[in-house]
Amino acid sequence: MKNLTSYLLVMFMILFWGFRILVAVNASLDSDFAVKPMDFTMEIALLFVTLLCIVLVVKRQIVGGLLYVFSYGLYFGVDLYNILMPIVQGTATLGLDQVTSLFFSAIGMALPLFVLLELLLDKNSKNHPKDKKTDWFYKNEEYDREIDERADKNNYRTL
Repeated sequence: MKNLTSYLLVMFMILFWGFRILVAVNASLDSDFAVKPMDFTMEIALLFVTLLCIVLVVKRQIVGGLLYVFSYGLYFGVDLYNILMPIVQGTATLGLDQVTSLFFSAIGMALPLFVLLELLLDKNSKNHPKDKKTDWFYKNEEYDREIDERADKNNYRTL
């Protein structure tokens, strides 16, 4: 992880994971919170899957991004579809609960897609990593040529 986007996406993954923990804890305590989980047992399972996905994304594994998109798509995609279809058909009006659920479901679908897209676009960084501390020496042909030309001009005689 050498890009700012990688760090930011992992940070947002962790923040959204923490928010989902807060939602699950408030649902288990029967507290009045703005967001309610769709299925409590699935929410708990999704928290553990997300923890695994965070570790895999930090290690730059595309499998982690795919698992993240698949699991969040199954959980938040269904809710997003169930909220959006009555709106598109014009048969439903939105209340505050539906708007907050729609908002967090949209975030739950957009975040994994951005993570997967970033992993796919950054696939070259793992194969050809750049290290500024050593690349100036090992990957600088101009410096090698300059030393070679200088070495040819230095003809010292010993008496």
